[in-house]
Amino acid sequence: MFTKILIANRGEIACRVAATARKMGIRTVAVYSDADANAAHVAACDESVYIGGSEPRQSYLRADVILEAAKKTGAQAIHPGYGFLSENEAFAQACADNGITFIGPPASSIAAMGSKSAAKALMEKAGVPLVPGYHGENQDPDFLQQEANRIGYPVLIKASAGGGGKGMRIVQSEAEFKDALSSCKREAISSFGDDRVLVERYLSKPRHIEIQVFADSQGNTVYLFERDCSVQRRHQKVIEEAPAPGMTEERRQQMGEAAVAAAKAVGYVGAGTVEFIAEPDGRFYFMEMNTRLQVEHPVTEMITGYDLVEWQLRVAAGEPLPVTQAALQIKGHAIESRIYAENPEKGFLPSIGQLHYLHLPEHVKFEINEGTRVDGGVRQGDTISPFYDPMIAKLIVWGKDREQAIARMKQALADTQVVGVNTNIAFLGRLFSNNAFTSADLDTGLIEKNTEQLLPKAQAASVTSVAHLVAALLSKRGQMTPSSHQQQHSTDPWDLNDTWRVASVFNETIHLRDGETDCIVQLARSGQEWTLTLNGQSHAFTWRVTENDGRFATQVCLAGVNSSMSVIVQGEDAYLFDQGQVTHLQLPDDLHHSADEQAHGGGLVAPMPGKIISLAVNTGDTVKAGQTLLVMEAMKMEHTITSPSDGKIEEIFYAVGDQVSDGAELIKLSE
Repeated sequence: MFTKILIANRGEIACRVAATARKMGIRTVAVYSDADANAAHVAACDESVYIGGSEPRQSYLRADVILEAAKKTGAQAIHPGYGFLSENEAFAQACADNGITFIGPPASSIAAMGSKSAAKALMEKAGVPLVPGYHGENQDPDFLQQEANRIGYPVLIKASAGGGGKGMRIVQSEAEFKDALSSCKREAISSFGDDRVLVERYLSKPRHIEIQVFADSQGNTVYLFERDCSVQRRHQKVIEEAPAPGMTEERRQQMGEAAVAAAKAVGYVGAGTVEFIAEPDGRFYFMEMNTRLQVEHPVTEMITGYDLVEWQLRVAAGEPLPVTQAALQIKGHAIESRIYAENPEKGFLPSIGQLHYLHLPEHVKFEINEGTRVDGGVRQGDTISPFYDPMIAKLIVWGKDREQAIARMKQALADTQVVGVNTNIAFLGRLFSNNAFTSADLDTGLIEKNTEQLLPKAQAASVTSVAHLVAALLSKRGQMTPSSHQQQHSTDPWDLNDTWRVASVFNETIHLRDGETDCIVQLARSGQEWTLTLNGQSHAFTWRVTENDGRFATQVCLAGVNSSMSVIVQGEDAYLFDQGQVTHLQLPDDLHHSADEQAHGGGLVAPMPGKIISLAVNTGDTVKAGQTLLVMEAMKMEHTITSPSDGKIEEIFYAVGDQVSDGAELIKLSE
């Protein structure tokens, strides 16, 4: 067994590998970029080595620098995690050439399965059904357009070397094809260093089901059952579960044996995932093989009871698989939710910023297949940067059945609170209450089909939410209701912070802002009775608050109705958390902002920090509403900025290659 390994990755997977290695008595070496100097994965490892700039191409994609770090620290093996160099055949071969064990499959297996096109050709020879499409080497845009026309629209363009939803576009018509192809190729070369694509028929109601396979160097290969990853946004998985709802034993065996055959066909060693698209009638088609560990591997661990990272380390060290296929069993049901820094209401755009407050559920795991598990790679105070994937953490729960797992996930989401960036937590909570999801009517278009319920229009803050914020504000300045007197040890009435007045009357006006709406709250005390008035409606009001690490746990009784919330106040912003739902209210300080300049008008602004990678217009051009103006890249994803109306380009403020901040004016447009 190894005594020291280097982890050529970052974030939660690096932390996960470090934790397992520590249990096995293996020392670990972290690598880090400028952006990650103080990252959680650096702290999780025994040693660390600086490898370059914040952009992946300057650091985590530098195979030569990572190999040098392994040699310098005496690491015997490299764990690539997922993403970055994990499916790079040249890197795997370079490790072998330098006498360092690559904790993954041989370079030849990566070469065979790393290209989606080559993998599909291999599967076709093996008799595994394929989705109709073009998987060849001809990358001429006109030829690919002809193939798309032949296949019939809608079609799916996918980066041949891709994964994680990057370099992928659905094309509805011939007119859209060339623009979508160019965008896919740019994104593919940026993320994977390879701009080749394939074109396939887009299935209207597919399920995304993948099989976890594992092979050792003695020729043993097993499948650890399936995961359903159908719930996706922007072609990237949001929720994963195992086993797949509605899967029959016969179909499970068919898919599992097909996956094992695929792994054996390329001499596979280590952890891998064979992904299939399944239709409602049960037919399934090979989609791709990921020659690495997957982000969603914890759900497989939870239902089988095995630590797959430990398996990776043991197999890479030459040990055989610990069990045979016959010994593997499914126990219960597991679900994983990915907590992202993103804004679902704005097309799931990444959200950049500092995690001013981060509270995750308790990591309760009595065995690997029980309880609640949190896999995270960031801490409170860390920054979600524009350079990497915006995942904050993964919540994984286990239940004796799917219904219990869903209930536990709802509670885990309710216990997750983040301040500083937008997140998908409330969106996930709505997903787990969605009828299509709870009834297991799953397909990759579930989110798009249920947009009205999953992404409802913003509602005005309730009087209950306002009351909880008022309670937190009063507590923050040390003010209490008479019911809290017993908590004070002093008997001196002058020590009581209960707004006592000689006339027994107290009145205060509190100004709040709910989005663009100003809220005026009237708070009054007469004798021992408190009243809160909002929008002309008055309510009897009592409260109790406890504070811990900047979080106010508020209990409010409003007009005889009791409720509890958590409140975080950061400067002029307040966040109220109630069973996974978050309400954002502002505490405007007009004096503080009295000198602020008027916001500029007539400009198009950046929806997030990123880099300008393409300009489609010049100063003086006349444009139409909806016309593409420029393309930005953030977190390895492209975002197209279009004209909101007909007009003329007055001024362009940035050039291709420039980095821009969130809210920066990009183009001045006149009508």
